[in-house]
Amino acid sequence: MTQTGMPTRRLGDTGMDLTTVGFGAWAIGGSGWKWAWGAQDDAESVAAIRRAVELGVNWIDTAPMYGLGHSEEIIGQAIADMPESERPYVFTKAGLIWDPERPTAAPRKIMRAESVRREVDASLRRLGVDRIDLYQVHWPGDGALLDWAAPDAVAGADRYATPLAEYWQTMADLKREGKVRAIGLSNHGTAQLAAAEQVAHIDGIQPQFSLLHRQAAPELAWAAARTTGAIVYQPLHSGLLTGAFSTERVAALPDDDWRKESAEFTSELGPNLALVDALRPVAGRHGVPVGAVAIAWTLAWPGVVGAIVGARRPAQTADWPQAASLELTPADLAEIAAALTGTGAGTGPVQP
Repeated sequence: MTQTGMPTRRLGDTGMDLTTVGFGAWAIGGSGWKWAWGAQDDAESVAAIRRAVELGVNWIDTAPMYGLGHSEEIIGQAIADMPESERPYVFTKAGLIWDPERPTAAPRKIMRAESVRREVDASLRRLGVDRIDLYQVHWPGDGALLDWAAPDAVAGADRYATPLAEYWQTMADLKREGKVRAIGLSNHGTAQLAAAEQVAHIDGIQPQFSLLHRQAAPELAWAAARTTGAIVYQPLHSGLLTGAFSTERVAALPDDDWRKESAEFTSELGPNLALVDALRPVAGRHGVPVGAVAIAWTLAWPGVVGAIVGARRPAQTADWPQAASLELTPADLAEIAAALTGTGAGTGPVQP
Protein backbone atom coordinates (compact mmCIF):
# COMPACT_ATOMS: atom_id res chain seq x y z
CA MET A 1 0.00 0.00 0.00
CA THR A 2 1.48 3.33 -1.08
CA GLN A 3 1.45 6.33 1.23
CA THR A 4 -1.43 8.74 0.85
CA GLY A 5 -1.67 12.48 1.25
CA MET A 6 -4.72 12.12 3.50
CA PRO A 7 -4.20 11.83 7.26
CA THR A 8 -4.11 8.26 8.53
CA ARG A 9 -4.75 6.45 11.79
CA ARG A 10 -3.62 2.96 12.83
CA LEU A 11 -6.33 0.27 12.96
CA GLY A 12 -5.61 -1.31 16.33
CA ASP A 13 -2.46 -3.45 16.15
CA THR A 14 -3.11 -4.69 12.59
CA GLY A 15 -0.28 -2.67 11.05
CA MET A 16 -2.78 -1.02 8.68
CA ASP A 17 -2.76 2.79 8.63
CA LEU A 18 -6.14 3.89 7.28
CA THR A 19 -7.11 7.21 5.79
CA THR A 20 -9.65 8.91 8.01
CA VAL A 21 -12.21 8.60 5.20
CA GLY A 22 -12.92 5.30 3.45
CA PHE A 23 -15.10 4.42 0.46
CA GLY A 24 -18.48 2.95 1.41
CA ALA A 25 -19.89 0.58 -1.21
CA TRP A 26 -23.47 0.05 0.02
CA ALA A 27 -25.22 2.19 -2.58
CA ILE A 28 -23.31 0.80 -5.56
CA GLY A 29 -25.02 -2.55 -5.05
CA GLY A 30 -27.76 -1.38 -7.41
CA SER A 31 -31.46 -2.15 -7.20
CA GLY A 32 -33.57 -5.23 -6.59
CA TRP A 33 -32.72 -6.09 -2.96
CA LYS A 34 -33.99 -5.26 0.52
CA TRP A 35 -32.08 -2.03 1.27
CA ALA A 36 -31.33 -0.80 -2.24
CA TRP A 37 -30.79 2.84 -3.17
CA GLY A 38 -32.35 2.56 -6.61
CA ALA A 39 -30.79 1.81 -9.99
CA GLN A 40 -27.06 2.42 -10.29
CA ASP A 41 -24.71 2.82 -13.27
CA ASP A 42 -21.87 0.30 -12.78
CA ALA A 43 -19.46 2.35 -14.89
CA GLU A 44 -20.02 5.32 -12.58
CA SER A 45 -19.45 3.08 -9.57
CA VAL A 46 -16.09 1.94 -10.93
CA ALA A 47 -15.16 5.54 -11.77
CA ALA A 48 -16.13 6.69 -8.27
CA ILE A 49 -13.94 4.05 -6.63
CA ARG A 50 -10.98 4.92 -8.83
CA ARG A 51 -11.44 8.63 -8.23
CA ALA A 52 -11.51 8.10 -4.47
CA VAL A 53 -8.25 6.15 -4.68
CA GLU A 54 -6.72 8.94 -6.81
CA LEU A 55 -7.66 11.40 -4.07
CA GLY A 56 -5.78 9.28 -1.53
CA VAL A 57 -8.48 7.06 0.02
CA ASN A 58 -6.80 3.76 0.90
CA TRP A 59 -9.66 1.48 1.99
CA ILE A 60 -13.07 0.29 0.78
CA ASP A 61 -15.82 -1.20 2.92
CA THR A 62 -18.48 -3.47 1.45
CA ALA A 63 -20.57 -6.57 2.20
CA PRO A 64 -22.05 -9.45 0.18
CA MET A 65 -25.52 -8.18 1.09
CA TYR A 66 -24.97 -4.97 -0.87
CA GLY A 67 -26.59 -5.87 -4.15
CA LEU A 68 -26.47 -9.59 -3.29
CA GLY A 69 -22.82 -9.85 -4.28
CA HIS A 70 -22.89 -7.11 -6.90
CA SER A 71 -21.05 -4.48 -4.85
CA GLU A 72 -18.14 -6.88 -4.30
CA GLU A 73 -18.05 -7.68 -8.01
CA ILE A 74 -17.88 -3.98 -8.93
CA ILE A 75 -15.04 -3.43 -6.46
CA GLY A 76 -13.24 -6.37 -8.03
CA GLN A 77 -13.57 -4.74 -11.43
CA ALA A 78 -12.39 -1.37 -10.14
CA ILE A 79 -9.19 -2.65 -8.51
CA ALA A 80 -8.34 -5.49 -10.91
CA ASP A 81 -5.82 -3.57 -12.99
CA MET A 82 -4.35 -1.48 -10.17
CA PRO A 83 -0.73 -2.25 -9.28
CA GLU A 84 -0.59 -4.21 -6.03
CA SER A 85 1.20 -1.34 -4.29
CA GLU A 86 -1.62 1.07 -5.17
CA ARG A 87 -4.61 -1.08 -4.33
CA PRO A 88 -6.75 0.05 -1.42
CA TYR A 89 -7.39 -2.25 1.52
CA VAL A 90 -10.65 -4.13 1.04
CA PHE A 91 -13.01 -4.83 3.95
CA THR A 92 -16.13 -6.98 3.73
CA LYS A 93 -18.47 -8.91 6.00
CA ALA A 94 -20.24 -12.17 6.73
CA GLY A 95 -23.51 -13.27 8.27
CA LEU A 96 -26.41 -11.97 6.16
CA ILE A 97 -27.79 -14.71 3.93
CA TRP A 98 -30.50 -13.89 1.41
CA ASP A 99 -33.13 -16.06 -0.23
CA PRO A 100 -32.37 -16.17 -4.00
CA GLU A 101 -36.04 -16.77 -4.67
CA ARG A 102 -37.04 -13.64 -2.74
CA PRO A 103 -34.18 -11.14 -3.13
CA THR A 104 -36.11 -8.22 -1.65
CA ALA A 105 -36.94 -10.08 1.57
CA ALA A 106 -34.94 -9.48 4.73
CA PRO A 107 -31.92 -11.79 4.99
CA ARG A 108 -31.28 -14.37 7.68
CA LYS A 109 -28.51 -13.70 10.17
CA ILE A 110 -26.48 -16.90 9.94
CA MET A 111 -23.01 -17.34 11.40
CA ARG A 112 -22.60 -21.11 11.37
CA ALA A 113 -19.03 -22.08 10.54
CA GLU A 114 -19.84 -23.84 7.27
CA SER A 115 -21.90 -20.86 6.10
CA VAL A 116 -19.17 -18.34 6.99
CA ARG A 117 -16.57 -20.40 5.14
CA ARG A 118 -18.75 -20.48 2.04
CA GLU A 119 -19.19 -16.73 2.32
CA VAL A 120 -15.50 -15.90 2.63
CA ASP A 121 -14.66 -18.02 -0.41
CA ALA A 122 -17.42 -16.35 -2.43
CA SER A 123 -16.23 -12.89 -1.38
CA LEU A 124 -12.63 -13.67 -2.29
CA ARG A 125 -13.79 -14.80 -5.72
CA ARG A 126 -16.00 -11.76 -6.38
CA LEU A 127 -13.37 -9.31 -5.14
CA GLY A 128 -10.57 -11.01 -7.04
CA VAL A 129 -8.19 -10.92 -4.08
CA ASP A 130 -6.14 -13.56 -2.27
CA ARG A 131 -6.89 -12.23 1.21
CA ILE A 132 -9.51 -9.96 2.76
CA ASP A 133 -7.88 -7.18 4.78
CA LEU A 134 -10.66 -6.85 7.39
CA TYR A 135 -13.41 -9.46 7.66
CA GLN A 136 -16.33 -8.44 9.85
CA VAL A 137 -19.44 -10.04 11.31
CA HIS A 138 -22.19 -7.88 9.81
CA TRP A 139 -24.76 -8.36 12.61
CA PRO A 140 -24.97 -10.61 15.66
CA GLY A 141 -26.11 -14.00 14.35
CA ASP A 142 -29.55 -14.70 15.70
CA GLY A 143 -31.30 -16.76 13.02
CA ALA A 144 -34.14 -14.25 12.69
CA LEU A 145 -36.11 -14.88 9.52
CA LEU A 146 -39.57 -13.72 10.51
CA ASP A 147 -39.80 -11.48 7.45
CA TRP A 148 -39.95 -14.35 5.01
CA ALA A 149 -40.24 -17.65 6.87
CA ALA A 150 -43.37 -19.73 6.54
CA PRO A 151 -45.54 -19.32 9.69
CA ASP A 152 -44.98 -22.92 10.74
CA ALA A 153 -41.21 -22.43 10.50
CA VAL A 154 -40.98 -19.41 12.78
CA ALA A 155 -40.90 -21.51 15.94
CA GLY A 156 -37.83 -23.27 14.61
CA ALA A 157 -36.02 -20.10 13.59
CA ASP A 158 -33.47 -20.56 16.37
CA ARG A 159 -32.07 -23.55 14.51
CA TYR A 160 -29.98 -20.96 12.65
CA ALA A 161 -28.61 -19.38 15.81
CA THR A 162 -24.91 -19.74 16.60
CA PRO A 163 -23.38 -18.70 19.94
CA LEU A 164 -21.15 -15.65 19.72
CA ALA A 165 -18.15 -17.51 21.11
CA GLU A 166 -18.55 -20.14 18.39
CA TYR A 167 -18.83 -17.77 15.45
CA TRP A 168 -16.06 -15.52 16.71
CA GLN A 169 -13.82 -18.58 16.94
CA THR A 170 -14.60 -19.26 13.27
CA MET A 171 -13.49 -15.72 12.41
CA ALA A 172 -10.28 -16.20 14.43
CA ASP A 173 -9.63 -19.46 12.58
CA LEU A 174 -9.94 -17.69 9.22
CA LYS A 175 -7.37 -15.13 10.38
CA ARG A 176 -5.00 -17.85 11.57
CA GLU A 177 -5.38 -19.64 8.23
CA GLY A 178 -4.48 -16.47 6.32
CA LYS A 179 -7.73 -16.03 4.41
CA VAL A 180 -8.22 -12.71 6.20
CA ARG A 181 -5.72 -10.29 7.69
CA ALA A 182 -7.84 -8.87 10.51
CA ILE A 183 -11.26 -9.54 12.03
CA GLY A 184 -13.97 -7.25 13.35
CA LEU A 185 -17.49 -6.97 14.68
CA SER A 186 -20.12 -4.66 13.24
CA ASN A 187 -23.28 -3.69 15.14
CA HIS A 188 -22.30 -5.50 18.35
CA GLY A 189 -22.83 -4.00 21.81
CA THR A 190 -20.29 -3.68 24.61
CA ALA A 191 -21.35 -6.89 26.37
CA GLN A 192 -20.94 -8.81 23.12
CA LEU A 193 -17.58 -7.17 22.46
CA ALA A 194 -16.36 -8.14 25.91
CA ALA A 195 -17.46 -11.75 25.40
CA ALA A 196 -15.79 -11.96 21.98
CA GLU A 197 -12.54 -10.49 23.31
CA GLN A 198 -12.31 -13.47 25.66
CA VAL A 199 -12.16 -15.75 22.61
CA ALA A 200 -9.89 -13.76 20.30
CA HIS A 201 -8.75 -10.16 19.99
CA ILE A 202 -11.11 -7.83 18.13
CA ASP A 203 -9.09 -5.87 15.58
CA GLY A 204 -11.90 -3.52 14.63
CA ILE A 205 -15.51 -2.61 15.33
CA GLN A 206 -17.95 -0.96 12.96
CA PRO A 207 -20.95 0.76 14.55
CA GLN A 208 -23.41 3.15 12.98
CA PHE A 209 -22.47 6.62 14.21
CA SER A 210 -23.40 10.12 13.11
CA LEU A 211 -24.75 13.39 14.45
CA LEU A 212 -28.21 11.82 14.21
CA HIS A 213 -27.35 8.34 15.49
CA ARG A 214 -25.08 8.69 18.51
CA GLN A 215 -26.00 5.59 20.50
CA ALA A 216 -22.69 3.80 19.80
CA ALA A 217 -20.70 6.10 22.11
CA PRO A 218 -20.19 3.25 24.65
CA GLU A 219 -18.80 0.95 21.94
CA LEU A 220 -16.40 3.68 20.78
CA ALA A 221 -15.20 4.16 24.36
CA TRP A 222 -14.72 0.39 24.66
CA ALA A 223 -12.54 0.38 21.55
CA ALA A 224 -10.59 3.47 22.63
CA ALA A 225 -9.60 1.73 25.86
CA ARG A 226 -8.10 -1.19 23.94
CA THR A 227 -6.00 -1.88 20.86
CA THR A 228 -9.20 -2.05 18.82
CA GLY A 229 -9.92 0.44 16.06
CA ALA A 230 -13.38 1.76 15.25
CA ILE A 231 -14.57 2.62 11.77
CA VAL A 232 -18.01 4.21 11.77
CA TYR A 233 -20.66 3.93 9.10
CA GLN A 234 -23.23 6.43 7.84
CA PRO A 235 -21.45 9.57 9.17
CA LEU A 236 -23.49 11.55 6.62
CA HIS A 237 -26.60 9.62 7.59
CA SER A 238 -27.22 8.32 4.07
CA GLY A 239 -26.86 11.79 2.57
CA LEU A 240 -29.13 13.60 5.02
CA LEU A 241 -26.22 15.53 6.55
CA THR A 242 -24.67 16.67 3.27
CA GLY A 243 -26.67 19.90 3.22
CA ALA A 244 -28.27 18.95 -0.09
CA PHE A 245 -31.55 17.43 1.17
CA SER A 246 -34.99 19.01 1.34
CA THR A 247 -38.58 17.81 1.48
CA GLU A 248 -38.70 18.16 -2.30
CA ARG A 249 -35.63 16.00 -2.79
CA VAL A 250 -37.02 13.28 -0.53
CA ALA A 251 -40.25 13.29 -2.54
CA ALA A 252 -38.25 12.91 -5.74
CA LEU A 253 -36.36 9.80 -4.56
CA PRO A 254 -37.09 6.64 -6.58
CA ASP A 255 -39.77 4.43 -5.11
CA ASP A 256 -37.22 1.64 -4.60
CA ASP A 257 -34.89 3.87 -2.54
CA TRP A 258 -35.21 2.69 1.07
CA ARG A 259 -34.82 6.25 2.38
CA LYS A 260 -38.26 7.18 1.06
CA GLU A 261 -39.82 5.06 3.80
CA SER A 262 -37.43 6.02 6.59
CA ALA A 263 -38.75 8.17 9.45
CA GLU A 264 -35.53 10.21 9.45
CA PHE A 265 -36.29 11.33 5.90
CA THR A 266 -40.02 11.80 6.46
CA SER A 267 -41.65 12.39 9.86
CA GLU A 268 -38.37 13.45 11.52
CA LEU A 269 -37.07 15.47 8.57
CA GLY A 270 -37.85 18.91 10.06
CA PRO A 271 -35.52 18.74 13.10
CA ASN A 272 -32.87 16.99 11.02
CA LEU A 273 -32.80 19.76 8.42
CA ALA A 274 -32.76 22.34 11.23
CA LEU A 275 -29.59 20.69 12.53
CA VAL A 276 -28.02 20.85 9.07
CA ASP A 277 -28.76 24.57 8.92
CA ALA A 278 -27.13 25.01 12.34
CA LEU A 279 -23.95 23.40 10.98
CA ARG A 280 -23.61 25.93 8.16
CA PRO A 281 -21.89 28.65 10.26
CA VAL A 282 -19.29 26.11 11.44
CA ALA A 283 -18.69 25.00 7.87
CA GLY A 284 -18.44 28.62 6.74
CA ARG A 285 -15.73 29.44 9.28
CA HIS A 286 -13.61 26.54 8.02
CA GLY A 287 -14.42 27.09 4.35
CA VAL A 288 -15.73 23.54 3.90
CA PRO A 289 -19.09 21.96 2.95
CA VAL A 290 -21.57 21.04 5.67
CA GLY A 291 -20.95 17.36 5.04
CA ALA A 292 -17.27 17.77 5.93
CA VAL A 293 -18.30 19.07 9.36
CA ALA A 294 -20.59 16.07 9.91
CA ILE A 295 -17.79 13.65 9.02
CA ALA A 296 -15.18 15.50 11.09
CA TRP A 297 -17.52 15.39 14.10
CA THR A 298 -17.44 11.59 14.07
CA LEU A 299 -13.65 11.61 13.70
CA ALA A 300 -13.36 13.79 16.81
CA TRP A 301 -14.49 10.92 19.05
CA PRO A 302 -11.77 8.92 20.81
CA GLY A 303 -11.36 5.47 19.31
CA VAL A 304 -12.53 6.39 15.82
CA VAL A 305 -9.97 5.50 13.17
CA GLY A 306 -12.00 6.34 10.09
CA ALA A 307 -15.43 7.11 8.70
CA ILE A 308 -17.11 5.22 5.87
CA VAL A 309 -18.50 7.64 3.29
CA GLY A 310 -20.52 6.38 0.34
CA ALA A 311 -20.40 7.59 -3.23
CA ARG A 312 -22.24 6.64 -6.40
CA ARG A 313 -20.49 9.06 -8.77
CA PRO A 314 -16.93 10.44 -8.97
CA ALA A 315 -18.08 13.99 -8.23
CA GLN A 316 -19.41 12.92 -4.83
CA THR A 317 -15.86 12.28 -3.63
CA ALA A 318 -14.62 15.81 -4.34
CA ASP A 319 -14.95 17.09 -0.77
CA TRP A 320 -13.46 14.05 0.95
CA PRO A 321 -9.92 15.43 1.36
CA GLN A 322 -11.34 18.42 3.24
CA ALA A 323 -13.45 16.19 5.47
CA ALA A 324 -10.51 13.87 6.16
CA SER A 325 -8.27 16.76 7.25
CA LEU A 326 -10.75 18.98 9.11
CA GLU A 327 -10.13 19.28 12.85
CA LEU A 328 -13.01 20.83 14.77
CA THR A 329 -12.10 23.15 17.63
CA PRO A 330 -13.53 22.88 21.16
CA ALA A 331 -15.68 25.91 20.33
CA ASP A 332 -16.99 24.16 17.20
CA LEU A 333 -17.85 21.05 19.18
CA ALA A 334 -19.66 23.11 21.83
CA GLU A 335 -21.64 24.94 19.14
CA ILE A 336 -22.63 21.65 17.52
CA ALA A 337 -23.64 20.21 20.90
CA ALA A 338 -25.88 23.22 21.49
CA ALA A 339 -27.43 22.73 18.05
CA LEU A 340 -28.15 19.09 18.77
CA THR A 341 -29.80 19.99 22.05
CA GLY A 342 -31.71 22.91 20.58
CA THR A 343 -33.09 21.10 17.55
CA GLY A 344 -33.73 17.81 19.33
CA ALA A 345 -32.36 16.00 16.28
CA GLY A 346 -31.13 12.45 16.79
CA THR A 347 -30.37 10.60 20.00
CA GLY A 348 -27.31 9.97 22.17
CA PRO A 349 -24.49 12.02 23.72
CA VAL A 350 -23.97 15.40 22.05
CA GLN A 351 -20.22 15.88 22.51
CA PRO A 352 -17.05 13.71 22.59
